Amino acid sequence: MNDDEMVAQIKDVFETGDMEGFGRAIHEMAAEDMVYEYPQSGEVFRGRDTIAEMNSSYPTSSGTMPKAKLRRILKPSQAWIIESTIDYGDGTPVSAVSIIEQGSDGKIVRQTDYFANPFPAAEWRTKYTAKERAGV
Repeated sequence: MNDDEMVAQIKDVFETGDMEGFGRAIHEMAAEDMVYEYPQSGEVFRGRDTIAEMNSSYPTSSGTMPKAKLRRILKPSQAWIIESTIDYGDGTPVSAVSIIEQGSDGKIVRQTDYFANPFPAAEWRTKYTAKERAGV
């Protein structure tokens, strides 16, 4: 799938806000050995089918179905994506993502940062995590 096809598929999924549809689309695009991480809760999910199963169980397990709204899409080579962990001095690891965009001259023209505090892993997802699947 080329960059333009990927953008079109992402836009199609987000147009409805349907997270179940997004999960199905990800499954179609994912490698068999995809790894999906929630750094704030420490959960790691391994394998395209496990991830699809976990995503499809969300409404019955959590009692809700989130809706998503697309903010923007950056294609490869349009931005640097930096993941980090910040400690503000209280020992709480805050996950952070920075998106840094450069102009044609290589200078930074935009930076967007996202911050998220840790959250407890949902009990219903335990059976889908890599540790559980590995028997750990």
